[in-house]
Amino acid sequence: MSHIFCFGWNKGKVFIIFFVYLYSYKFKQLYLYNMNTTKMKICSSCDSEFSCGDISIENKCWCNDYPPIFNLSEGGDCLCPVCFKEACEDKIDAYVETLTPEKALQNKALSLPKTEKLIEGIDYYIENGNYVFKAWFHLKRGTCCGNDCRHCPY
Repeated sequence: MSHIFCFGWNKGKVFIIFFVYLYSYKFKQLYLYNMNTTKMKICSSCDSEFSCGDISIENKCWCNDYPPIFNLSEGGDCLCPVCFKEACEDKIDAYVETLTPEKALQNKALSLPKTEKLIEGIDYYIENGNYVFKAWFHLKRGTCCGNDCRHCPY
């Protein structure tokens, strides 16, 4: 963009404004085009086929409901919803096992983006028709609620 800006500056401010507008418009079109396309992928764990990608600005990919706890540089490609959920559960459970009540006060879940949707198996499980909140749910809250919860890490 800096090369384009310098080139346009020699031609006049009107050209710069027009070119930046045109560039922004084309970029937005390309972004929206890429966002509105889902891809069929093969799970790198179980080899099942699944759809991946944002459907629209409002309707994000299914994986956006999960906590962003994986580093893309760890290798591998996308996982299907079942394998991804299992991988999240395993990684979260391993992390929770390392926490003490003192460490829980400064846990990693506090710094993650807040999500409205609760995920069964990660945030809670159902036992005899009751929701039982797991340690991850409590870690996202950031404090003990004082109700003597079974999985309270605090």
